[in-house]
Amino acid sequence: MRVMVIGASGAIGSRLVPRLTARGHEVIGTFRSPESTERVRALGAQPVALDLLDPGAVRRAVLETRPEAIIHQATALAGRGFSRKLDRTFAQTNRLRTEGTDALLAAAREAGVRRFIAQSFAPYRYARQGGMVKTEDDPLDPAPPAGAHETNAAMAHLDRAVTDAGGIALRYGGFYGAAGDQLVTLVRKRRIPVIGEGEGVTSWIHLDDAAAATVLALEHGGAGIYNIVDDEPAPAREWLPVLADVLGAKPPRHVPAWLVRLIAGQDVVLGATQSRGASNAKARRELGWTLRYPSWRQGFAAAYGRPEPARVAA
Repeated sequence: MRVMVIGASGAIGSRLVPRLTARGHEVIGTFRSPESTERVRALGAQPVALDLLDPGAVRRAVLETRPEAIIHQATALAGRGFSRKLDRTFAQTNRLRTEGTDALLAAAREAGVRRFIAQSFAPYRYARQGGMVKTEDDPLDPAPPAGAHETNAAMAHLDRAVTDAGGIALRYGGFYGAAGDQLVTLVRKRRIPVIGEGEGVTSWIHLDDAAAATVLALEHGGAGIYNIVDDEPAPAREWLPVLADVLGAKPPRHVPAWLVRLIAGQDVVLGATQSRGASNAKARRELGWTLRYPSWRQGFAAAYGRPEPARVAA
């Protein structure tokens, strides 16, 4: 299949392209920064410079390269620090998920592209009530934290636009495994505490497992939404001390929720104490997906410490 990967030089794109070419797909890889040209070529893709926020350029790129499938993995997070307000951190990425997605879908319709897959997100989005682990059919948070309204709206727009067009939205867990991962830096510096009882749940996914699932979604997935997360959604009080130990860092501090609310605001407290995890049952069942790192326990060790035995990825 002729596949256009949007954001081919990014954290997941750079893992996805070699997997696609290894399975016989012909890959066109788009990038924004000129210095990424040779990197994309070295990964095995035909490099194409593209500003995803220029609808005319998007239309030309799709019509000229004539892909049979498009995989939208573009974000604007590389090298960015994180603000207490997600909307500030994700402002440009939100545009890529709204304006960029719309431009790609319009070009795809005109070019007769048969398959469309886009990067979405699972953590911190599901309704903060009921069970702690949610499926794709469970409702999203109707009242997200104040500083995340635009970010949640952008992801909801992407989910809806892509699936309405007959495509697939992949709600990935929190990525880890990248070189220079900011999470690692913050944990080493003890900048991420366990807040309150640390009961907020996060679903994680190693970048390699995310890439493997994406290939399977391209080849086997039906239209709709899939949670692409590992088997063990976990509260911060469990995963954070393990990550610190793997990194050889001091244990995370424990800070009362009321103090964090005063210093960092209610948004941070809600995410740390009320967030829900996600179930991967649908992806495993419908895609035949087998994770190399079924749990962040193995994945953290493999990515940042001494690897533990792992399964072979699908």
